[in-house]
Amino acid sequence: MNHTVDTIVIFVFSAFVLGIGLLFARTGRNLKSFFAGGEAVPWSIGGLSLFMSFFSAGTFVAWGSIAYKHGWVAITIQWTMCIGALITGLWLAPRWKATGNLTAAEFIRSRLGTQVQKIFIYVFILVSVFIKGSVLYPVAKLVSVSLDLPLVPCTIVLGLFMIAYTAVGGLWAVMVTDILQFVILSAAVFILLPLSLQKAGGVDQFIQHVPSDFFSWFAGEYTIGFIFSFLIYHICYIGGNWTFVQRYTSVDSPQSARKVAFLFAALYLISPVIWMLPPMLYRSINPTLSGLDTENAYLLVCKLVLPPGLLGLMLTGMYFSTSASANTALNAVSAVFTNDIYKGFLKPEATDLQLMRVARLSSWFFGLGMIVIALLVPAAGGMVEVVLSISAISGGPLLAPPLWALFFKRLTGKATLWISGIGLSANLFFKILAPWLLHFKLSRTLETFIGIGLPLLLLLGYELWAVRTSKIAPEYEEYLNNKRAKKAEQLFVKDAERVSIAQQNRFGLRIIAFALVFTACMLFILSLLTTSGSILTAGIAVIILFAAVIPWKAARRNTEQIITPEKV
Repeated sequence: MNHTVDTIVIFVFSAFVLGIGLLFARTGRNLKSFFAGGEAVPWSIGGLSLFMSFFSAGTFVAWGSIAYKHGWVAITIQWTMCIGALITGLWLAPRWKATGNLTAAEFIRSRLGTQVQKIFIYVFILVSVFIKGSVLYPVAKLVSVSLDLPLVPCTIVLGLFMIAYTAVGGLWAVMVTDILQFVILSAAVFILLPLSLQKAGGVDQFIQHVPSDFFSWFAGEYTIGFIFSFLIYHICYIGGNWTFVQRYTSVDSPQSARKVAFLFAALYLISPVIWMLPPMLYRSINPTLSGLDTENAYLLVCKLVLPPGLLGLMLTGMYFSTSASANTALNAVSAVFTNDIYKGFLKPEATDLQLMRVARLSSWFFGLGMIVIALLVPAAGGMVEVVLSISAISGGPLLAPPLWALFFKRLTGKATLWISGIGLSANLFFKILAPWLLHFKLSRTLETFIGIGLPLLLLLGYELWAVRTSKIAPEYEEYLNNKRAKKAEQLFVKDAERVSIAQQNRFGLRIIAFALVFTACMLFILSLLTTSGSILTAGIAVIILFAAVIPWKAARRNTEQIITPEKV
């Protein structure tokens, strides 16, 4: 098959995204602007960016594999993310913003102590590099198989590109490309879905050629117990993952932080149905896939129904969605290292110039680590095994204690370390040692239930004991004092800094508008070249073109803020 057109589409969009990163090279003057957008990012941009940060090619590979094998349960699993985001919006996101901290690690230091922060930082960085490295693998596999390119060089090149614009442009570069990636991916899937349904012979033929339980809410190892455990996990993950906390702290108020999570929830109510239908449809077209080959279901249906050009658009969307997820983690890991290790422990007197240099260098360092992990994923049992296992082992012990500390004043740093240590030890034992020593392996449901349930049970037990003894954490009073001092500092933001933030936001919104116009033009060109779906492609291009008006008008409002800065 001639892949020239697809390769050109991927190259053009990739060059455009890298150019966006370079445009933002001079906008990050300090850590606050580089990692948190000056804490004035529009909530709609933050919500879309959060959605794309959660999304990756792993969605197509891991959940697509489950959708092909078991059907509707893949959608059920992803709806736990919608519910988790709703709960986060109601109670967790506003709390994070109200702390006044730039990162979750900064809150942990303030509330639970420096020792807890140090240990959590090292574990968080390790886990983040492993998880986001694992999501780079499937997109490299998709591109290499689709375009007949070798896997290892594909992984390395895509990984290097992924790092480049994060290290150069900071949070705004990540968020702008998140929006572009959201538009490209949505356009590709909306083109893919009707073509897949047509290839399957319509709704009636589809239903007749899949198993009778294909539309059950629960199937196989994904039981109601697993779904409930996964829901609790996603409340902790969406509400407490350090990369997502950065989205809640980068907006201007707790109310805006709440809206970020609610927008994420709304998108995850609708999107799983749209994303998962193509591999489900492919089951009726070709029911012969088995084992790890089911991870290719999404790729195979794309190759089957998408003409040259549109296949390149789909691959671009898959890659960009992965880079969005990995780049958010990379930005957050770099923020934690620069703000909480280098500035916090190693060189507190560092200048803004030195901190910016460390921020960019650390992005490259951790990004290269992600590439190495991606190359090792096949030896670990594939995408599904890696992601679900790491989540089950580390999610509860790392995420639950800081979330608990957001609401309760009795949890101490020492108790946190004990609870996290016991949880991690138990999870590692059941995952690694028990199968080897005892020839015993937990089911997916029990693995997830114990992973998240044990830390919560220990936290509840400690809280009940502390209530009976009237014990209040000594770190809590210090946290309140620091919070009051930080709030007082924020009341005296210089007008020059306020104007600088508004200028950065105006620039970001204009780039988003320009990116949407560019994407619409590319889709118009593809509609002229493609052999099928041309009218649909052109229609989506028109919608995107009109959508570009929204960020452009928002940029004009920011211009007015620059001209007449608010006096404090």
